[in-house]
Amino acid sequence: MQTAIPYMHIRGGSSKGLYFNAKDLPTDEALRNKVILAAMEGSDLGDLRQIDGLGGGSSLSSKVAIISLSSSINENLTASEAQQERVDLDYYFIQIMIGKGKVSTTQTCGNILAGVLPFAIESGMINASHPTTSAKINIVNTGGICEVIVQTPNGKVNYAGDAKVDGVLGTAAPIICNYLNTEGATCGALLPTGNAIDMMDGIEMTCIDNGMPVVILRATDFNITGYETKEELDNNDDLKQKVEEIRLKMGHKMNLGDVKEQSIPKMCLISSPKNASNLVNTRMFIPHVCHDAIGVLAAVSVATACILPHSIAQGIASNLDSNTFSIEHPTGEFTVNLETQLQNNQLIIEKSGVMRTARLLSKGVVYIPQSIWIK
Repeated sequence: MQTAIPYMHIRGGSSKGLYFNAKDLPTDEALRNKVILAAMEGSDLGDLRQIDGLGGGSSLSSKVAIISLSSSINENLTASEAQQERVDLDYYFIQIMIGKGKVSTTQTCGNILAGVLPFAIESGMINASHPTTSAKINIVNTGGICEVIVQTPNGKVNYAGDAKVDGVLGTAAPIICNYLNTEGATCGALLPTGNAIDMMDGIEMTCIDNGMPVVILRATDFNITGYETKEELDNNDDLKQKVEEIRLKMGHKMNLGDVKEQSIPKMCLISSPKNASNLVNTRMFIPHVCHDAIGVLAAVSVATACILPHSIAQGIASNLDSNTFSIEHPTGEFTVNLETQLQNNQLIIEKSGVMRTARLLSKGVVYIPQSIWIK
């Protein structure tokens, strides 16, 4: 009375989710989303605990990746251009909107991306090489390419190593993710409003999209320090209401339309770094609760804003004379590498690099109730 669908459960960075081969899911979008909701939440859609499904009751564990061999090769390229622009895999991300029985596909997830190449190797989509395997991954939701490098000694994915990702206990093998062409991936421009600084309700902010749409604000403009714990901020209803009011208004100005039911733009409150050698301190809302850490592409967008001339981070961010930037968050720090140049006082993003880790947790089949297939 149930349909079995193969999956893998993988921790990618500080998130985890279910990974599917696209060919194992329905091609019809509406039916596919019903199947994914059934896998994550079961028959009780809207249950915050996700007791009847494989979801973990948190936005960080309610994520899905759909992987396929890439179909995005441009046939008009020359042979040399095709090799340079070669894309190996398509990665489509789905966020479960916990408690709403809905999914969101308007954004991507850099943490879950870290598990895409390991999934492709484990499932036989990609043949591993020795000692590392690299692949260019097309980020279907937002556009842009990420070159991912995984350790594969003797052709096997290595999950053990010394790399540390804050927000994840222990260490693991490093996975290098070099993002290409993420500038304005969702909003159409690095600065969607055309301004380095916008003003709304007497509060200044920078709206930016270098892979993730983010509204960046000074923590002190909300009568907080920016060093509060996640729990303190989650319990500050006045703060959350003010932040959400700005988010809804700026969604339109960032070319995102009505974002009431979306998880973007993310909202980030910044303050001076506690550690003098770091770039900036952050408290990220995703969008209605404070993040335990900071998302991968959100961190990339924040770092980009910090080095952007005349942005909201001027006078707050420090240690700007580098390509490597350490961003503080509630459970540690996140390091971003940016290769940029200024042309006519415009910031040009050439490459955005991060280090993540991943681990295969389980593989098997998830059972989808027969009722899901009935219209």
